[in-house]
Amino acid sequence: MAAATCCFSAGTGTGSSFSFLTSHRPSTSLRPSPSLFIPKAVHQKSPSSPHHPPSQKAVGKQNFIWRSKDERSLANKDGRSSKNETGQSKSTAFKFSGLQRKGSGKGAPFESKEPQVETGIIDDATFLNAVVKVFCTHTAPDYSLPWQKQRQFASTGSAFMIGDGKLLTNAHCVEHGTQVKVKRRGDDTKYVAKVLARGVECDIALLSVESKDFWKGAEPLRFGHLPHLQDAVTVVGYPLGGDTISVTKGVVSRVEVTSYAHGSSELLGIQIDAAINPGNSGGPAFNDDGECIGVAFQVYRSDDVENIGYVIPTTVVSHFLEDYERNGKYSGFPCLGVLLQKLENPALRACLRVPSNEGVLVRKIEPTSDVSNVVKEGDVIVSFDGVRVGCEGTVPFRSSERIAFRYLISQKFTGDVAELGIIRAGEFLKVQAVLKPRVHLVPYHIEGGQPSYLIVAGLVFTPLSEPLIEEECEDTIGLKLLIKARYSFAKFEGEQIVILSQVLANEVNIGYEDLSNEQVLKLNGTRIKNIHHLAHLVDSCKDKYLVFEFEDNFLVVLEREAASSASSSILIDYGIPAERSSDLLEPYVDSIGPDEATDQHEFGDSPVSNSEFGYDGLLWA
Repeated sequence: MAAATCCFSAGTGTGSSFSFLTSHRPSTSLRPSPSLFIPKAVHQKSPSSPHHPPSQKAVGKQNFIWRSKDERSLANKDGRSSKNETGQSKSTAFKFSGLQRKGSGKGAPFESKEPQVETGIIDDATFLNAVVKVFCTHTAPDYSLPWQKQRQFASTGSAFMIGDGKLLTNAHCVEHGTQVKVKRRGDDTKYVAKVLARGVECDIALLSVESKDFWKGAEPLRFGHLPHLQDAVTVVGYPLGGDTISVTKGVVSRVEVTSYAHGSSELLGIQIDAAINPGNSGGPAFNDDGECIGVAFQVYRSDDVENIGYVIPTTVVSHFLEDYERNGKYSGFPCLGVLLQKLENPALRACLRVPSNEGVLVRKIEPTSDVSNVVKEGDVIVSFDGVRVGCEGTVPFRSSERIAFRYLISQKFTGDVAELGIIRAGEFLKVQAVLKPRVHLVPYHIEGGQPSYLIVAGLVFTPLSEPLIEEECEDTIGLKLLIKARYSFAKFEGEQIVILSQVLANEVNIGYEDLSNEQVLKLNGTRIKNIHHLAHLVDSCKDKYLVFEFEDNFLVVLEREAASSASSSILIDYGIPAERSSDLLEPYVDSIGPDEATDQHEFGDSPVSNSEFGYDGLLWA
């Protein structure tokens, strides 16, 4: 199964979809996958916008009160919507359940047949008072016009108190947030909150509120252990259908590694049958003891199924918080960086000289992974930190269950060392590798807010990213570029696919006006490593011409001095504040060796799936 990204719904022909539960504007699918989607939340555009409209023990400090490290979940509850969210009768999508659009009312398309529990039954429960409503104003970048922002919009979701003046919610609830406010149950006052950290992969965000009035009488939630199947679960939040707190009940249906729609990742998740609707995103799920066993974040919508919601377990939450405590920021979940094949076939195992019914075959290794220094293609991984790996890529989990091998990797932190037991040519070996987050050639999310861009005589260059593909639509990107984006390894850290996004028509670029979304490979014969490298090459060029080389030997040639002279007038004509993004004003430091970037075949022609399962039998670790 393939991971998908936040804020979209993609059809697979099976009549189902994952969706986030916050309210965001519709968007298109980013990657071919079993549609992960996030339900809408309250979403309202601001008329004053100036922008162009186009657990177990405590982790770290003791003031974080959780109890378990056994839990991870997939529920995106804060309601971003996608173009196909309401219009696809035969699609599969994960949906966020946190935000709902203003004016959507009670007739919103994310109705659940699961009856809601009267809050009066547990009205005296103190843990309900720890759940707050989140109000966020979002101003997302305009990836097609990277020098400006999109029109702002508002959404609502849920959050809860964890102690030490901090709150937890979903990352997609506060994505691109320019203002975040929270309101306690039974209080009319909204308090400004600050986003301390956002974990995109795990869809968790950490907030703080400085006002002492907000915390008067507040009691943080206690975190419980990873639940078992059929354990009762209660979901609390502020979803569609009203303004007051909502409580729904159900049971735990499944605990397994699941696709996280917002982060396009796969981590431990809890599947429940309690109703989860837009606005629930970021709200807690409780067991019968009043302990928080996870964070609601996404639902599964389908013509064939009902009431499939997902909760981020406390093991994932504790990993996020411990990561933040260790580093003062979120550094991400590490990966092994290998493409694996299951070894179910006895003849295949015999050929590889694997003596027992175990192990997975290493088919490809990411060049940026530390594992590439100790593991070779054709090796068979039979253990991870002493835990035996089965022939289907699973490991023992709890007393009588098995779970995907990648679960063990997700328990590690960036910089941790893992010991791998491998069989190479029939010989058993033990090797060690440092784990670190995966380097994406085409990122799902842009760190720092605004995308990088460079304008040369009206030619607009920018790195290819999934938000840009989403905004431009796949048809305008082209099949060849999409294949590179989705099936290619980064060969070195810092590598980017730099594209000519569009041409701002001017005398100096006559004949090139119709070019758009084409990858630029070289400038004056030098292969381009990333957008900062391109800016450096342009600035340092002393030749008469600037010769840009594209795919299939297509050339764009500009007279250098004429291009330089025309730049200021082009910026004025199109109302653009600067010819490049602020990050490109920093001096360029070439940390990449020449041999790593000179081989043309090393760029984008390694056809590997970004999904953990490239096809039946292949999986990413």
